[in-house]
Amino acid sequence: MPSTGSTSASPDGLLMVLVQYPVPVVTKPEDIQANVDEICRMVASTKAGYPDLDLIVFPEYSSSGLNTKIWTYDEFLMGLDDPKVAQFKQACKANNVWGVFSIMEPNHEKGKAPFNTAIIINADGEMALHYRKLQPWVPIEPWYPGDLGMPVCDGPKGSKLAVNICHDGMFPELAREAAYKGANVYIRISGYSTQTQDQWIMTNKTNAFQNLMYTASVNLAGYDKIFYYFGEGNICNYDGRIISEGHRNPGELVSAEIFPAQADKARIHWGLENNIFNLGNRGYVGYPGGKTDNYLTWVEDLAKGQYKLPWADKIRIKDGWKYNPDGPQLGPLPENFK
Repeated sequence: MPSTGSTSASPDGLLMVLVQYPVPVVTKPEDIQANVDEICRMVASTKAGYPDLDLIVFPEYSSSGLNTKIWTYDEFLMGLDDPKVAQFKQACKANNVWGVFSIMEPNHEKGKAPFNTAIIINADGEMALHYRKLQPWVPIEPWYPGDLGMPVCDGPKGSKLAVNICHDGMFPELAREAAYKGANVYIRISGYSTQTQDQWIMTNKTNAFQNLMYTASVNLAGYDKIFYYFGEGNICNYDGRIISEGHRNPGELVSAEIFPAQADKARIHWGLENNIFNLGNRGYVGYPGGKTDNYLTWVEDLAKGQYKLPWADKIRIKDGWKYNPDGPQLGPLPENFK
């Protein structure tokens, strides 16, 4: 059975810690460096407190903050070759731990908005996974839609890891994509404020159950003088039940030991509620082997680039609305910026 809060792990148990990082207030580039330094310090201190720690996860925006006035200016972005990413790599290597980190990544195609990015670094300090947010939170976030799909990588203790970012988790299709590619641990890093707390918890549970995989989700916590961020990190079993959960405390560590092989066995041995298999093998009791044809209109239309809702012409907000009606402001920070 999964352990909650243990400092040690079984040979086949993956011990993880989710850090409810205090929401950072970022107004200048130096603030990002300070956050990176603190995150690396927390990697070391958490490993010291949890000697068998396999995986540590930090929320979306934990390095860059959520100041919408500076989100897309060059000085506040962080490429994969940035020295600050090198710090994350060194922290993982020095402490023999896998880590999930959030960066805002420049888009090298001229005139295009940056990416909201998550990276997974292994215990050798190497990049194991690079993900760009597929569903930026519209109509607020100015990020370019991700172009790397939903990658999956081999992780510690028999895990296969995928990561999604905040609003991505509201789309069951993305969780299904990760599971379809073999992920048995689906990590969600978020920077949500309290308006979406109930939906965030609900979707973490349903993403787990519908795909027979663990979900590990963590959100920023605290107050940035505009919004309150709810924390509420949680780790869900592959049957949708919460194994471990945090509260609203900034800096709280949410920990659990999970067993990826158990999720794999459920996918192989379950008959009842093996939803991910049954989706493409319908009614195998009445039709030997199950029907495998595509019966979903929206899947066919999306594949053709013709996805359109019956009420699409009536939808009122289809652009940046009041936040970025003319698109994001790109390039160097203006000299007169305040």
